[in-house]
This record gives sequence, structure tokens and C-alpha cells, in this order.
Amino acid sequence: MTNPLIKIGLVSISDRASSGVYEDQGIPSLQQWLDKALITPWQAVARVIPDEQADIEATLRDLVDHEGCGLVLTTGGTGPALRDVTPEATLAVGDKEMPGFGEQMRQISLNFVPTAILSRQVAVIRKQSLIINLPGQPKAIAQTLEGLKDENGKALVHGIFAAVPYCLDLIGAAYIETDETVVKAFRPKSAVKV
Repeated sequence: MTNPLIKIGLVSISDRASSGVYEDQGIPSLQQWLDKALITPWQAVARVIPDEQADIEATLRDLVDHEGCGLVLTTGGTGPALRDVTPEATLAVGDKEMPGFGEQMRQISLNFVPTAILSRQVAVIRKQSLIINLPGQPKAIAQTLEGLKDENGKALVHGIFAAVPYCLDLIGAAYIETDETVVKAFRPKSAVKV
């Protein structure tokens, strides 16, 4: 039995990137990491939009409700600046909040910068989709998804993506598998498909 192709929404939220002032780095970083981490076939549905709450909400609704994305990853707009409204928009479209994702991302980032406490990333469930706000910097995106490893590649601090496949199972989204050398997905033995 083959896995259904999962659609993953990738949203870069940036006034300057959306207006062409500079080239977006968030979506290419996300695509590169997912290509490396997922062994399940997947399709990106990408959007670059400004820091406008109404636009963010509409984009998230469209990716889940119309595009059928089982997972949506956003980057940008999660700081304390007045224009940073990604968490507010994400919470507005969610059915359930998943606070552990934001807590773990801040915990990981605190290993690198003390300003990680200023980050306001959140995650929510909308219907049968998981929406996660990631940091804006490409390096921080990979660190929070993958976690921290020692020189032998052993996980010191688990990245958030270790919990994503099982979360998707629980909400009825597509079954995805990861390359364990990048990030080992955790599932109870009873939830592993062979």
C-alpha cells in the first residue's frame, strides 16, 4: 500500500520579501530541509505574503480548507514588533492550540541566543491539519525542526519535527515517515505502519 501524497503548505510572512525588496529565504530553507528529512513523497504549496493579519488568516484557511494541506509551516512574523502578527492570525484560524511546539522551539533557540524568549511561535490544529509557526531565520528553522545533536549525531534536544508525524496520525492527516539520520519521528509501536 502506498502512502497518499501529502501536501505541505509553506508560508513566508514578510513585507519586504512579498514586495520584492529582497528574495525570500524562508521557503527555500523549508523545502531543502523537508527534502532531506522526509522519505514520504510530498508536494509543496508555497506562498509569500505580507505581515497583514487578514492576509495570513486567509492564506492559512486556503491552504487547509481548499488546497488540502495536512501540514502548514510558516516562517516570519513571530517577534514582538508591531508588524509581527503571525501568532495572532494562526490562533484565530485554529480549532485547538498545541502549545508544546512553541515551548520546545524557544527552548532549542535559547541554546543559541538569549533573545529566543522574545519569540512567539505557536501551533494549532485546524480541521485535519497541523499549522506551525517557525522562526524567520533559515538556520533557526533547521535547528528547531531537527533539534540539537552531539558530534556523533545523537539527539541532545529533540526538534519539534520528531512529534509531527504522530500528531498528523492522531488528527487523521497523511502518514509520513522521516529519514532517521535527520530526525527520528516518534510513534508508539502500535502506530507504526509496516
